[in-house]
Amino acid sequence: MTAAPSYRIEVSRDIATCRALRREVFIEEQGVSEADEVDGLDDSAIHLLAFDGQGPVGTARLLVKGKVGKIGRVCVRASARGTGLGAALIRAALDELRRQPGVAEAMLGSQSHATGFYEKLGFVVEGEEFHDAGIPHRDMRRAI
Repeated sequence: MTAAPSYRIEVSRDIATCRALRREVFIEEQGVSEADEVDGLDDSAIHLLAFDGQGPVGTARLLVKGKVGKIGRVCVRASARGTGLGAALIRAALDELRRQPGVAEAMLGSQSHATGFYEKLGFVVEGEEFHDAGIPHRDMRRAI
């Protein structure tokens, strides 16, 4: 039995690496337009980068507005999917939001096919399905 890979997840100002991962996953794999992916909010966000022994393999972006922290732009390189890294990124995002003064809840827009993944992490679906960048999504929220 092989051990699960170990990952290091940290807050980072290396926005270029975060964008490169997002380009690979969202633009190249999922067909999201560059106009939808690049929204001008990166400079005001908190970025998380995940690394394995070979280099960066995942990222997430946090935007804080009042008592709500929005988790977004969560992506994991194909080679690291199915390893638990996605859940580890969300847990790290929640931990980072807990460190932000006044933040009491987290929200995210989940691709509709992934709502079960986020429900296992304590998120609850709210509202109707909507399309973001042509992909069906659902808003989800949880207390932190």
